[in-house]
Amino acid sequence: MDAHARAFLDRLLTTPGVSGYEQPVQAVVREYVSAFADDVRTDVHGNVIATVNAGASTRLMFDGHCDQLGMIVSHVDDAGFLYFQTVGGWDPQQLVGQRVAVWTGEGPLAGVISRKAIHLLSDDEKKAVVQPKDMWIDIGASDREDASSVVNIGDPVTVSLGIQELRNGLVNAPAMDNRTGVWVVVEAMRRAVERGITCSLSVASTVQEEIGLRGTQTAAFGIDPHVGIAVDVTHSTDCPTIDKRQRGTIDLGKGPVILRGPNINPRVGDRLTALAREHGVPFQVAALGRAAPNDASPLQLTRAGVATGLVQIPNRYMHSAVETVALSDLDAAADLLSAFACGLKEDDSFVP
Repeated sequence: MDAHARAFLDRLLTTPGVSGYEQPVQAVVREYVSAFADDVRTDVHGNVIATVNAGASTRLMFDGHCDQLGMIVSHVDDAGFLYFQTVGGWDPQQLVGQRVAVWTGEGPLAGVISRKAIHLLSDDEKKAVVQPKDMWIDIGASDREDASSVVNIGDPVTVSLGIQELRNGLVNAPAMDNRTGVWVVVEAMRRAVERGITCSLSVASTVQEEIGLRGTQTAAFGIDPHVGIAVDVTHSTDCPTIDKRQRGTIDLGKGPVILRGPNINPRVGDRLTALAREHGVPFQVAALGRAAPNDASPLQLTRAGVATGLVQIPNRYMHSAVETVALSDLDAAADLLSAFACGLKEDDSFVP
């Protein structure tokens, strides 16, 4: 990963983009991809779609959703404390004690999520799983009037953003799900353009995956691809308590995961595997016996059907503030998708 690409990743991971409020992170995507795409547009849903070789007869789509888990301010009480609804699939226990930013019209506002101190909890309360309704955000306001002077109902909230470097090329941050996927598909386009690509390639940074796989439905309908590959994270199993008998063996740093199963066109899956071997790209294989709970599912069902593949980035501690990935896996995934794009020919058939 060169310095320019790493700077793009850092910006993706330090810019907010809660589902339904993705405009800030989409601006970062637009700026970066405009340097090598023929056309960049934002559709009415908020998806950013970059295209090269629009007139080519074979249309390929790479998809990575840009939205992240977050919260939304739903009430300000008399004392100036903010109450919120969650946006996306949070484990509520992850939220207690988090530093957060409330993204107001004037910029980020610091706050903390809390509940009663453990000393004050009853025995029953200590045993119960805390729910979002029992937590609040403290911004230091003196009362409702003070809080409402800077915060509006509906303002999005993220946990504190930032990247932490670990050993052996691992990094953690909120929103690895799925800014890593956005980085991979955009970087794959850049590398494919440099290598020389003949098919039409559209890269979509899609919105609202975390609340129902929504952005891909509209983006893919507009692009109408023949072949589509979604990039998202998947659970690594190289940490304690994960049952590998069901989840498989998925390790950080051993390459992206190529999924097999009914959501995947077998010719696309086989080609990804063959290209990884041909180009010396490390990869892992996983199986899923149902429709994937990510953008591969609506992508496969677009219009009359799309030959769909799914490439996944191993991720520890998904849907937390410390999602952890290996940078080498991102690089390998971008190389693999670039090879796929550059090898796609007009007469290729993906009929199973």
